[in-house]
Amino acid sequence: MDDTLSRIEESGVVAVLRGVEADQLIGIADALREGGVTAIEITADTPNVGDLLSDVTGSFDDSEVVVGTGTVLDSETARTTLMAGAEFVVSPSLHEDVIETCNRYGAVSAPGVMTPTEAVRGYEAGADFVKVFPASTVGPGHLAAMKGPLGQIPMMPTGGVGPDNAADFVEAGAFAVGAGGALVDYEAAARGDFETITETAREFSRVVETARED
Repeated sequence: MDDTLSRIEESGVVAVLRGVEADQLIGIADALREGGVTAIEITADTPNVGDLLSDVTGSFDDSEVVVGTGTVLDSETARTTLMAGAEFVVSPSLHEDVIETCNRYGAVSAPGVMTPTEAVRGYEAGADFVKVFPASTVGPGHLAAMKGPLGQIPMMPTGGVGPDNAADFVEAGAFAVGAGGALVDYEAAARGDFETITETAREFSRVVETARED
């Protein structure tokens, strides 16, 4: 679990893929990797998510990409996706049974939280980090306020995070940021233009790295 968490932190950005087409998945994953985003989350509501997870884990070495699943609301879904190769599990809300299942199988878990109470509950239940969601609703100031008394809990803001505000969240204390539509251009992928995704990933990575150095 420590290795997976370190790899997520090293990436700095978790790419959230929702509804990704099977024939575009590997091209998108490779484009993200080329741009420095090596943590990929495929949401559980994506059709055939188990097959997609298997495709990614079978196409890249462990050192190249760390793959997980998101939008996990129950322990059964957590177990199914873990068996398919997910190394971390992210939820939009707090589900202690999901955390318990991840702990049982030695996988990283991250519940969705909005308040300090939820963050503490999730961490005490065994979560490895928490997903502050939706981040755009409350902004970097909210994250910074929670990190004040809860500095021991790694936090990843997700929802409305883009290259224009990712640095603010990192400076507020985020150990990584999650991004979906602002990072992955599915229309470009459909055209076979994966370089566009690589360039956006490279910009995201640069912004996060620079903010960490400041």
